[in-house]
Amino acid sequence: MKNLSIEDPVEAIHMGSLIAAQGYIFPISDHVLTLKDDGTFYRFQAPYFWPSNCWEPENTDYAIYLCKRTMQNKARLELADYEAENLARLQRAFARKWEFIFMQAEAQVKIDRKKDKTERKILDSQERAFWDVHRPVPGCVNTTEMDIRKCRRMKNPQKVKKSVYGVTEDSQSQSPVHMPSQPIRKTTKEDFRKKITFLNVQIDRHCLKMSKVAESLITYSDQYIEYDPFITPAEPSNPWISDDATLWDIEMSKEPSQQRVKRWGFSIDEVLKDPVGRDLFLRFLESEFSSENLRFWLAVQDLKRQPLQDVATRVEEIWQEFLAPGAQSPINLDSHSYERTSQNVQDPGRYTFEDAQEHIYKLMKSDSYARFLRSNTYQDLLLAKKKVSFGKDMLASLSTY
Repeated sequence: MKNLSIEDPVEAIHMGSLIAAQGYIFPISDHVLTLKDDGTFYRFQAPYFWPSNCWEPENTDYAIYLCKRTMQNKARLELADYEAENLARLQRAFARKWEFIFMQAEAQVKIDRKKDKTERKILDSQERAFWDVHRPVPGCVNTTEMDIRKCRRMKNPQKVKKSVYGVTEDSQSQSPVHMPSQPIRKTTKEDFRKKITFLNVQIDRHCLKMSKVAESLITYSDQYIEYDPFITPAEPSNPWISDDATLWDIEMSKEPSQQRVKRWGFSIDEVLKDPVGRDLFLRFLESEFSSENLRFWLAVQDLKRQPLQDVATRVEEIWQEFLAPGAQSPINLDSHSYERTSQNVQDPGRYTFEDAQEHIYKLMKSDSYARFLRSNTYQDLLLAKKKVSFGKDMLASLSTY
């Protein structure tokens, strides 16, 4: 609350829980990585174990850690039931090199025993917190595998594919650690064939020839080269070199330069992130009686920045204005996006309208934006700025002469 200027305690706890879920702080007496306002003691994670500094741990690392736990203080570091089952699975999976894993664990235990008792106790808790992030307690979300926006788009966010010890399993073949009430279903040859087919499709879909990648990069660089003040001399001066902020003031002014107007034609993102371009685009859509699309997109963007206590109210307002039956400004959604959004509204959050926003964005990009570039509104402004720019160049050349 102090460092981020957060006035709402609920928002502060929410922010702290996000930090705890990544393992930067962790409760000393519990292994569920959330922040509680009940006097629970927390410890800061060592920078070595920070997600930003850490590699993605492998199954062998987890096996060494669990094996090491069996050799240490059993009263304090006894394996939980799910950890014992994971250790048994790993031992079967790495049967051929289990001797090597055991030797590694033994060597680490010898090194740890040379440390001070208090230091060793703190390091043990920090290492365990690290594995609580990467191999969480059953029922907890694995933050290293989950995307909050994807969770919001799912019909049932609870039915998430989890990983027992690094190998992602199908929701129907979960181990008894996660779903003790269901029997284990063996993976058949048909399952492997389906997975191989799926992976082959993904490889073909995401593969690009190096020549195409290089060509795209060159085209992009050529397009934006005049907007890079380190490559093309800026006018009046480069603020990063001269400490003169005039260029930034011009860029933020309500009278856009010809260069700035030209940039709107690169992509719809350039229009949406420029306040003047966005207002001009909105006026154009109003003239075509389709401004509700952009207003909805902007409302959803604003929702993502709302305080947590206001999110539910704002979600309901957006729903009533744009999506509810008899809405004042109804937007055109496909049935799939509408169904998902309707379900997400039941549990409101900042990403409730993620599917609907993406659909509207694609509509504007493929339809409204193309018409905007061809419209007199944009073409007249672009031409006017070209004339102004040409006049300034002529005056400069005459004065030089």
